[in-house]
Amino acid sequence: MTYLETASNPETLNRVVIEPITRVEGHGKVTLLTDAENIVQQARLHIVEFRGFERFIQGRPYWDAPVVVQRLCGICPVSHHLAAGKAIDHIVGGSELTPAARKLRELAHYGQLLQSHALHFFMLCSPDLLFGFESDVAQRNFFAVVDKYPDIAIKGIRLRKYGQEVIAAVLGKRVHGTGAIPGGMNKALEAAERDTLITDFEHILEWSKDAVDLARDSFMANMPHNDRFGSMRSNYVSLVREDGALELYDGVFRAKDPDGNIIFDGVSDQEYHQHIREEVRNWSYMKFPYLSALGSEAGWYRVGPLARMNNCDFIDTPLAEAERRQYAEYGKDAPVEASLAYHWARMIELLHCAEKIQQLLDDPDILSSDLLVKGNRTSEGIGVIEATRGTLIHHYEVDDNDLIRKANLIVATTHNNQAMNEAIRQVAQEKLDGEEINEPLLNNIEVAVRAYDPCLSCATHAVGKMPLKVELVNHKGELVHSLRRDSDGTVS
Repeated sequence: MTYLETASNPETLNRVVIEPITRVEGHGKVTLLTDAENIVQQARLHIVEFRGFERFIQGRPYWDAPVVVQRLCGICPVSHHLAAGKAIDHIVGGSELTPAARKLRELAHYGQLLQSHALHFFMLCSPDLLFGFESDVAQRNFFAVVDKYPDIAIKGIRLRKYGQEVIAAVLGKRVHGTGAIPGGMNKALEAAERDTLITDFEHILEWSKDAVDLARDSFMANMPHNDRFGSMRSNYVSLVREDGALELYDGVFRAKDPDGNIIFDGVSDQEYHQHIREEVRNWSYMKFPYLSALGSEAGWYRVGPLARMNNCDFIDTPLAEAERRQYAEYGKDAPVEASLAYHWARMIELLHCAEKIQQLLDDPDILSSDLLVKGNRTSEGIGVIEATRGTLIHHYEVDDNDLIRKANLIVATTHNNQAMNEAIRQVAQEKLDGEEINEPLLNNIEVAVRAYDPCLSCATHAVGKMPLKVELVNHKGELVHSLRRDSDGTVS
């Protein structure tokens, strides 16, 4: 059991609540239990939203999945759309897409990563980085960034806008498009659409490079504090290309331990369930994944840009690879542990996505109308993709009537659940112990959570595995009866 995860005699402690956590997608809260000396005895991140997509998608035709599941979130619908699309490809025997269909999906994926990374870094996190974690609360917002740093703000807005334009060109809409279908894509890219996206692309590359400079320089400017802030030893999980390159659309699983040693490598995404398990705790709707070989105590891990930078051997685009080498030199070729380094890694990926978009728009296959394949029907499909926030897994089982009978979704925020809890505990211990707790200090906790770019709406939980309490109250407001089901299924 890790420090500050539990507290003895919690009823005797003071309770401090941060609700809601601001500048993140979705709804969550942090609770701190402090003693009379203001020493933090317990710190927890609670996910208070519940969206039962794993259950209510059951009974729907499998071809509905790519469209339905993206309603999980308005920020990262493309990631869910494509992960579900990859899973459904396996069900129709069409996992080997045509070159045009694969490249169109990759183009949409890079557009999604670019716009989402820009949104998170510039609009949600830049106020902390530019004004300071404990600056005036009235200043810690994007409008203040626009006012004081208009050049930075405009670059962020334009990068996000461009990513959305890429998505709209491929999927038909910026949000909740319908491009991926079983075995391919339903729409070819028109030459005019391609030409519009490639016009003045040098500005996108320039702004992306500037974003990396800003993220790196802001991280290095306040050392060693930023290196310690929310820092922890952890395992790391991501997809990589078979040759070890950074891979965001497809690839094999690689896991490293805190020292950078390989735990497993080259594992097919179709075998994720042989290596990853999940457990449930009764104080959060979000599960806690871990590597089965290490067990739940030692097997928790991090995913996302930090993990992907720590895991890959190289990046196959020149500008991003040059930046990755600086990142690796900083870490002295060992995993970078600081949570705030997520921002640096995130902007390296943003630059990589810009380079990949340029490559794809110059590829003649991108205009081909050869978009569909099919093969032998199966009853199970698994789709894994490196979404904006980390590894995203969609797993479906289908019956003989083409209806989904079981669904399992493990999203990036769920993978990072334990890590986010560890980060807030570390920050609480360093920044809050013995201090009079106020809003500027509490923002340090939120900064630690925001570093992971959590999408709390996506962190769904299957009905039947969550703790549940039902109370029957009469017309006078008096409690008549109550029933509680714990996460292990025990009813009292």
